Amino acid sequence: MRTPRQAARVAVLDPAGAVFMLRYDNEEVGVHWAMPGGGMDPGETPLQAAERELREETGWTDIEVGAVFCLWEHDFTRAGIPVRQHEHLFLAHAPRREPVGDLAASHAADKILRWRWWTPDDLSGGTEPLWPPQLPELLAGVRTDGPPVPPIDLGYVSNGSVSLG
Repeated sequence: MRTPRQAARVAVLDPAGAVFMLRYDNEEVGVHWAMPGGGMDPGETPLQAAERELREETGWTDIEVGAVFCLWEHDFTRAGIPVRQHEHLFLAHAPRREPVGDLAASHAADKILRWRWWTPDDLSGGTEPLWPPQLPELLAGVRTDGPPVPPIDLGYVSNGSVSLG
């Protein structure tokens, strides 16, 4: 049986539609790119968790996190414990820039090796796994129509579909 875990992430889009992504690499999950975010702390709402995680992983304190545009669930092992993570994906807009401040300890703890801005073409033609794997299609809809209301619910995505490496 898997332990349920709640998480929140933020798709930060620049004016040209590129999304800010972090590259995670660890022995349990494998190499993958994901938006800033992570597990919710006790008593946090998904929005509070998204704002905190964005701040912790980028140092950005001036971004207004907007609406949830997607929900999804996936399984992985975290600290030796099998979890089923339910994620809320939020949308935000900001100028393209680098993370700020001393993030070395935070990135080391989360096994974040690097970061980059991905253009829509980069996302569509990438060869490394993305979380969620449907991210190029999801963001294409956000760029053209705005965030879906209600959010798109991908439901459960198996590890085979996520390509954990």
